[in-house]
Amino acid sequence: MDILVAGGHGKVALRLLKLLAAGGHTARGLVRSPQHADDLRAVGAVPVLGDLERDASLDAYLKGIDAVVFAAGAGPGSGPERKRTVDLGGAVKLADAAISTGVRRYVMVSSIGADRPESAGDAMRPYLLAKAEADDYVRASGLDATIVRPGSLTDSPGTGLVRVTRELGGRGPVPRDDVAAVLAHVLATPATIGLTFELFGGDTPIPDAIAAL
Repeated sequence: MDILVAGGHGKVALRLLKLLAAGGHTARGLVRSPQHADDLRAVGAVPVLGDLERDASLDAYLKGIDAVVFAAGAGPGSGPERKRTVDLGGAVKLADAAISTGVRRYVMVSSIGADRPESAGDAMRPYLLAKAEADDYVRASGLDATIVRPGSLTDSPGTGLVRVTRELGGRGPVPRDDVAAVLAHVLATPATIGLTFELFGGDTPIPDAIAAL
């Protein structure tokens, strides 16, 4: 497949792009800064320069694409306004471009807690509100969407063993390596279309965990 990952320089995105390229896919990463292009090339990906926030449309970047992954984020140091423009606005803009260009497959990297943003503390609430609205928009878009809600992200080495559940409300850590591996597997598994699930470190091999959803 020819796959575009929005937020292509993120920690999960770079891991995902590396896996996709190694698997024989054309892995494209949408990045804002030309300085990030070499990092994408180093993992076998194709850098695509574009601004998720400021570009009026993302249509031009989706021509010939088979699937998109939204892995962008304003980051922990950003204020509520940027969480609206990136975590929500960027996801909406990517969905609109997918609809406009005929790209059916959309995989969303969301977060645990997006099902209950009102219960979060002051620092997390704007982020989870943005994620919740973005998830709702993508679900209602008619796209072939899967929404993956990882737990607390760590840089521990991946194990290939996870716990996934469609029962929302859980907590727990998960290595970024394993999040990327799950996303790659989801892209190759049409049976995940229409699903929203949480993802944590666990004891089930990723293919088996995804198959059981």
